[in-house]
Amino acid sequence: MNQESSFRAPPKRRARGSNPNVSTPHQLFDDTSGGPVPHGGEYPNHSSPALGIPAQAFLSEPMSNFAMAYGSSLASQGKEMMDKNIDRIIPVSKIKYYFAVDTVYVGKKIGLLMFPYMHQDWEVRYQQDTPVAPRFDINAPDLYIPVMAFVTYILVAGLALGTQSRFSPEILGMQASSALAWLIVEVLAILLSLYLVTVNTDLTTVDLVAFTGYKYVGMISGVISGLLFGKTGYYIVLAWCCISIVFFMIRTLRLKILSEAAAEGVLVRGARNQLRMYLTMAIAAVQPIFMYWLTYHLVR
Repeated sequence: MNQESSFRAPPKRRARGSNPNVSTPHQLFDDTSGGPVPHGGEYPNHSSPALGIPAQAFLSEPMSNFAMAYGSSLASQGKEMMDKNIDRIIPVSKIKYYFAVDTVYVGKKIGLLMFPYMHQDWEVRYQQDTPVAPRFDINAPDLYIPVMAFVTYILVAGLALGTQSRFSPEILGMQASSALAWLIVEVLAILLSLYLVTVNTDLTTVDLVAFTGYKYVGMISGVISGLLFGKTGYYIVLAWCCISIVFFMIRTLRLKILSEAAAEGVLVRGARNQLRMYLTMAIAAVQPIFMYWLTYHLVR
């Protein structure tokens, strides 16, 4: 026997059920079903290695965009609803009209309040049934001068109290609160009077606040004169300012309160129109009372 045949390797045993004529094809993917589970029992994180963006980002981005769009829609609806409700209580769009002033208008208006006797034309100008802005018409009411005059009056009152060694934050706060309270009471009383007299006029509440707030210009002048020249200067300047504001109020409110009668062509000497005239004069006459009441204690 040959030596090579004695060391021949034993033949390989064929697996049961396999076809010897069919060769095993090359696998495209490794079979890991029987392999070890990844560490920690977790499946691998399928991500895009080329872009470096997790797969969850592609799922969550549409939801975040939808949430942002929905939130923006709710915010816009809420803002629109709030603007409508605020505009019902406080006409913000109309109030902007009363602050449409410039430096030239403020100077002319203060001069008109102090020296109204030479002014001839008191009619408010209109453009397409809308009154023109105050900076284009000196007769138009504004809120800039009354608001600034009120603030300046409080500061001047604090200065006057300081020169008399009577200043304190509590007293200054009471001064401001008292002036504001009297202004509100005055406007409410005028509105009630107009309602009782049944006056159909284009005079609004904001107009009344503007007209009644013009008296603070004369009050400031009186207090400053009292600080510089004593009580004599206070009474002289305050008396001049009181006469000026009465003349100004009568000439201005007469056109507003009697506008219905003028449009209908009714004679002013009628009983109803005389009542309106008396109301106009009463509104003008009460201005000096408030001017003296709110300033006399500031000058000693």
